[in-house]
Amino acid sequence: MIVGGCDVGSLTSKAVVMREGRIIGSAIAKSKARPSESAEIVMSMALNEAGCSIADLACVIGTGYGRDTIPFAADAVTEIACHARGARWLLPTAMTVIDIGGQDCKAIRLDREGRVVKFATNDKCASGTGRFLEVMARVLGLDLEELGTIAARAKNPVTLASACTVWAQADVIAFLNNRVPIEDIAAGVNSAMASRMAVMAHGVGIEPDVCMTGGVAKNEGVVNAIEKLLGVRIKKIRRHDPQLAGAIGAALYAEERARGGVR
Repeated sequence: MIVGGCDVGSLTSKAVVMREGRIIGSAIAKSKARPSESAEIVMSMALNEAGCSIADLACVIGTGYGRDTIPFAADAVTEIACHARGARWLLPTAMTVIDIGGQDCKAIRLDREGRVVKFATNDKCASGTGRFLEVMARVLGLDLEELGTIAARAKNPVTLASACTVWAQADVIAFLNNRVPIEDIAAGVNSAMASRMAVMAHGVGIEPDVCMTGGVAKNEGVVNAIEKLLGVRIKKIRRHDPQLAGAIGAALYAEERARGGVR
């Protein structure tokens, strides 16, 4: 049986094609203005890698902010549920999941069976999201990957007065004008992001193992900063790209539905 999961986010869209619980195709692409177009493009990419067509899929489930507009999805499931399920599939020992997306962030605590016990989400403000990092990187003249690595060279990390994207941007510009080393500013940006996320994680209750999903999980600077603030090691997801977690969870729900299960 072949199924699919499609996660349409504000900045990137992700798709996964699975056969009998194994990923045979996946893709990540920048989101377009129309969520339905984003879904079609990224799913086409994943299907091409899998060597099959949309007609071969027994079921497709959608998730993400654009989940209700995916034309080929049989149903939509919330991001919380999909990221929780995808994270547990990627890391079977995961009990706490931290997801930082383009325009929202989530902290999710699971029970031993992988069910969501408690969660917190921020979708009203850009602080603590991928958009925050994107804006700061642009001001610093760096790409997102550089923002994560250059901070490791910091000797005197700065402190941003606010996690608000607007005020933080003003701080960064002021530091640049005062010739503060760019690595110290980058470290301060990562710490500001981590502080916001740590508050949410503490709010749901932290239980090892802790893992991160989403694109920011690949930013070593933010991951290291969150580890220090939480006082726990964040286990790296190595089985597949952590940015695919939501789409993987959606595909697992699709398989359950195709087999006649209740989601």
